[in-house]
Amino acid sequence: MSKMFIENRKRFIELMENGSIAVFDSGQAPHITTDQFYPYSPNRSFYYLTGLNVENCRLMIIKNKKQFLTFLFVEETTEYMRKWVGEKMSKETASETSGIVSNRVFYLSEFDGIFRNAMLSSGGFGFEPPSILYLDLYRYKVNVKPYALSQFKDLIEQFKELRIVNANGQLAYLRMFKNEFEIKQISSAISITNVGLNRVMKELKNRSNESQIAADFLHEITLNGSEGKSFNTIAASGKNATVLHYEDNNAELKQGNLLLCDLGALYQNYAADISRTYPISGVFSKRQKDLYAIVLKANKMTIDYVKPGITWKDLNAYAKSILIKECKAIGLIESDEEITKYYTHSIGHFLGLDVHDIGIYNKELLEGMIITIEPGLYIKEEGIGIRIEDNILITKEGCINLSESIIKEIEDIEKYMK
Repeated sequence: MSKMFIENRKRFIELMENGSIAVFDSGQAPHITTDQFYPYSPNRSFYYLTGLNVENCRLMIIKNKKQFLTFLFVEETTEYMRKWVGEKMSKETASETSGIVSNRVFYLSEFDGIFRNAMLSSGGFGFEPPSILYLDLYRYKVNVKPYALSQFKDLIEQFKELRIVNANGQLAYLRMFKNEFEIKQISSAISITNVGLNRVMKELKNRSNESQIAADFLHEITLNGSEGKSFNTIAASGKNATVLHYEDNNAELKQGNLLLCDLGALYQNYAADISRTYPISGVFSKRQKDLYAIVLKANKMTIDYVKPGITWKDLNAYAKSILIKECKAIGLIESDEEITKYYTHSIGHFLGLDVHDIGIYNKELLEGMIITIEPGLYIKEEGIGIRIEDNILITKEGCINLSESIIKEIEDIEKYMK
């Protein structure tokens, strides 16, 4: 395992400029209220570079003239911690997991001193002081301040000579390509998701509320080795399925309606992301079949279209062209432009350590990338929302549908739900 994280760091270091220093933080569990905290989830890029799944850790890399030094910092266990929460990860375990040599693993309390040593004009480690500071400045919204700017505020203010560079650019490129181990982890997450969806289909006739469906899925994937859901489950019935990221999951399940499930299991920090749409009664109506068949056709044909060298723009245009043609054929729309009334999102995204994994969307798709293909139709006036989503590995000559075993044909769904 440590070999993979050593290789990940090596690839990142190759993209660093000479005369630079990079620091990454594992993050902390956010506070809820009084003495309660949300479950901890590691910063995914920190995990990608270290393999460590614990909070309050830091990674530091110094590079100069094609040489580099790597340091890891972990939290020291106090007597209070030992009594109330148990032992923290030892330096020995951190070294073994990450592949960083033991004499470069320190306690977190030593971080500031070692960073300052690296900045000494005399060259604290035999290197010239760095002039560039790499931080992971990913932000999910433009007006949100990147976490790293707050976490390393003191260093930024103290060493104003450092030019800050966003390491997310390098990480977004590297994380697009999955190795054999990562493909195996994602495939495991998909297999567990399949078991969870089978439970949903089996129990749907016995359930009366969307919340019960979300509970069934979480229960089943947890029993089968998942650390939990990879994102908040969408269990949207009837008109709720026309809301793309509906998460309330609290409406009554009504016979005759469809249930759109967008969900995924998490396996050792790797995510699955699957969408399926089921008839609550166990049988599709004629209208539901017609619309479902359109989405299924777009799903299958777009997957067949995936190969190295095409772009996201190509994929989006191709999927939309299928939806337009088929929706015209049944009289749902008359002009091409009308499709935006019923299909408003893109065809997919990168998948990996994050559900919407970081990546570069204006580049060609290449071998080793894992993406989602998820066409849909959302007809508010009819209370019908349908989305069918699969997880696709791009290969040398085409692609492999990693979620092919998760049934999606109308006949198969109705047969299973009987």
